[in-house]
Amino acid sequence: MNETKGVTRGMSATNRGILVAAFVLLAAAVGYAIWRDSAPPVPESPTASSAPTDQLAALEARTRSEPNSAEAWSALGAARFDTGDFGGAAAAFEKATALAPDSAGLWSALGEARVMGSDSDPMPAAALTAFEKAIALNPRDPRARYFLAVKKDIAKDHKGAIEDWFALLADTPQGAPWEADLRRTIEQVGAIRQIDVADRLARTQARPLTADEMPVAARGIPGPSRADMEAASQLPKGQQDQMIQGMVDGLEAKLKANPADVDRWIMLMRSRMTLGESAKAAQALKDGIAANPGAAGRLKAQAQLLGVPGA
Repeated sequence: MNETKGVTRGMSATNRGILVAAFVLLAAAVGYAIWRDSAPPVPESPTASSAPTDQLAALEARTRSEPNSAEAWSALGAARFDTGDFGGAAAAFEKATALAPDSAGLWSALGEARVMGSDSDPMPAAALTAFEKAIALNPRDPRARYFLAVKKDIAKDHKGAIEDWFALLADTPQGAPWEADLRRTIEQVGAIRQIDVADRLARTQARPLTADEMPVAARGIPGPSRADMEAASQLPKGQQDQMIQGMVDGLEAKLKANPADVDRWIMLMRSRMTLGESAKAAQALKDGIAANPGAAGRLKAQAQLLGVPGA
């Protein structure tokens, strides 16, 4: 994808493809990825930035006023990551992990930022250390598990990597936003490495979930859906931005009118993650909990399903 252009130069085509797949998987952004692939690189397109200068300034100011807040540093790290400033994101996540060393999610976020910030090494030692710390704290952390499988593939243990991805797939809730991307990663790496995965993938294909069965975080929402994003890809760039922003603004307007609608807070988090706006997704989680303290556990669980930073 375009946002990985500068980061992955010097890497092999295979490793670049794996890292791109990792980004798609973790962002849960199938539809938006299709739209974004045809757009200019994020750093060169201010209108596409998910964390404009004023937001970054506000987040940086918050870390100065709350230097001992892991949440503040995490939000800044997510915002910097969204703009492609992976080095800056890593620096912020380093502060966050120092303040909250028991958070697996923060360690895996740090590892991802270090991977994406590497010009030549697809798995820097510092990133590996962060992923290993995440796994030690939470063996089920999906981001750390994914990238540790990437490490196996880079080390030519291709079968081991695919086995680990299949294990992650087995633990992935049916209907989770990244499920299709994980399957595609297994399929693509299997094809590259000439490992037959078709039968196993077919056996793990579950029946489609009904709307009531599907986790709220994975449902179709009154925000940017895959179909919406694919439709947007046919529009001129400016109209794409307007269409997408209008969807999210409409969702936020409904929340202002009824902040007690927990499902819509979850939908807003998913919209933000679909757009690559992880810092705004984290803010939606915070605002949703503030408006519905009794639903904090549910909101956090759904945020974890979506990969929201700090969840």
